[in-house]
Amino acid sequence: MDYTETLVHHINGYNGIIINTTLDRVVLQNGEHTLREVVEHPGGVTVIPVDGEGYVYCVRQFRYPMAEHLLEVPAGKLEYGEDPLECAVRELSEETGISAGEYIDLGKVYPSPGFCREVLYVYMARDLSFGKAHPDPGEFLHVEKIHIDELVGLIMSNEIYDAKTVIAVLKAKNILSQ
Repeated sequence: MDYTETLVHHINGYNGIIINTTLDRVVLQNGEHTLREVVEHPGGVTVIPVDGEGYVYCVRQFRYPMAEHLLEVPAGKLEYGEDPLECAVRELSEETGISAGEYIDLGKVYPSPGFCREVLYVYMARDLSFGKAHPDPGEFLHVEKIHIDELVGLIMSNEIYDAKTVIAVLKAKNILSQ
């Protein structure tokens, strides 16, 4: 069955620094009208850097919307039109100082498809080389080295809440276990 909703018109919107929003009137499959709020986002990448011993280099940073310090795998926002792999290489270097000899594409995910158009591209980085981090201005984070098995335990005990980290860790662990 086709449940496609058709845009009637944009009612209003907001253009921000990172996101844009719209309030849309749509017509449903049964002919009724309803409203949909949509957040437009340029997308992003997340990279799980795993060394030869199974250690992952995570970042801990304060996330203002959640008012918490979160443990996450490195990630960043795509520039419009930017290649996701190029963004992954850049963000890994900026946040951790790490470069990698191999990037494995773990697919893409829609973090919140009920209201947001963001697409997140997930990579695992292997064959790591270490340098100096150079985060963006106003970006403050701390790199932490944690074994992937410990990260899986933290996920399963509900101590890691960040969706992109959960996805990246579980996908990487699955690949590394094969």
